[in-house]
Amino acid sequence: MTPASDHDAPRSTRSGPGVVLVAVYGLLALAATGRSVLQITEYFSRAPLAYGLSAVAAVIYVVATVALARGDRTSRRVALVAISVELAGVLVVGLSSYVAKDAFPDKTVWSHFGSGYGYVPLVLPVLGLLWLRRTARSSPDWA
Repeated sequence: MTPASDHDAPRSTRSGPGVVLVAVYGLLALAATGRSVLQITEYFSRAPLAYGLSAVAAVIYVVATVALARGDRTSRRVALVAISVELAGVLVVGLSSYVAKDAFPDKTVWSHFGSGYGYVPLVLPVLGLLWLRRTARSSPDWA
């Protein structure tokens, strides 16, 4: 067995475009946290499911931000799980907010596929997963 070359080692998730990705995740984490705290403290009885899911989204954004910023092997795995859950969440909640309109009376981070945030919540997990894949190894077969 030969030692692993530099081409087999993962690239940092916080290099190049990853810096922008981490910054956008951080910004969305702050925005989602602020909105969910306000909605839960002021209006929780009006839409507990929607506001609870908004808080879950905020936690997922925080976890993804930290994991992407750290970029080590374990953090990459945590980021992969968090971003995958994020994508599933925005798709399920986005669709649900159109089907069960009464359960989502106000905009939340994932309702209407993130329309209240310029659809960034819909696009961001796709970019995050692509970035994790792109930086998994720097060898040409992953490029």
